Amino acid sequence: MKEDCLFCKIAAHKEESKILYEDDEVMVIMDAYPDTDGHTLVIPKKHFEDIYSIDPDLLLKIIDTGKKYATKLMTTLDKNALTFVVNYGDAQVIKHFHLHLLPDFMHKTHELSSEEIYNKIMKD
Repeated sequence: MKEDCLFCKIAAHKEESKILYEDDEVMVIMDAYPDTDGHTLVIPKKHFEDIYSIDPDLLLKIIDTGKKYATKLMTTLDKNALTFVVNYGDAQVIKHFHLHLLPDFMHKTHELSSEEIYNKIMKD
């Protein structure tokens, strides 16, 4: 754990987040500042600064987890598209590797509150 990393704190349950899923290696959380309804992040619990430092097996697990939640988000939110994004360098606001899941990103809808989306996803 990196002490000054927000995602490390979330992974250690020292900071609050809307957690959709977690196991020993990864977490799926709702983005605190969503670009679109259902904007979700898949993060490793162990700190890796970027895509170049992450273990390939863990990267594959993050992508597989993202695929599962992409389907769940699209079905639950009745969306026909989803964008996977990994930022790097200056575009990476939090320097802890994470995969963005952005339902219907081209339209950037904001029709539901984060709480409503969280409850819909957790209900299914």
